Amino acid sequence: MDADETAIGGTYTLVVELTSDIRLKVGALGAVDVLAGGYTYTGSALGTGGFARVDRHREVASGERDVRHWHVDYLLGHPEASVRDVVTTPRDVECAVAAALGDGPIPGFGSSDCECTSHLARWPTVDAARRAAMRAHQDAVGSEK
Repeated sequence: MDADETAIGGTYTLVVELTSDIRLKVGALGAVDVLAGGYTYTGSALGTGGFARVDRHREVASGERDVRHWHVDYLLGHPEASVRDVVTTPRDVECAVAAALGDGPIPGFGSSDCECTSHLARWPTVDAARRAAMRAHQDAVGSEK
């Protein structure tokens, strides 16, 4: 991502690896069991700073930031979780991408401000999660034409 893309913003999907099964408290969603594997979390970065929000997520995942503001912060803040990749599209296709990735293991995760079931999806591996995220972004942009 270059400086222009960061400032513009759009939709992003974090590809996250969870190295072991965990029990996680996710704000108002409560305690949930999360299985090891690859995950995709889709969000939007349309406000001031654009894709700089992705940098904030990486800081939470690396332990440089401890504030839990969004649902994904609870997952990324766990020591077993790491951001392995990020797929971005400089357009507002957040819900289309999330829908293409499927309903996730935690209803309501990241989707409290829309009609989606979840913005978190689980995959057996990080590579499968990465491929699915890339395909979902490509399909979402293609469906706008």
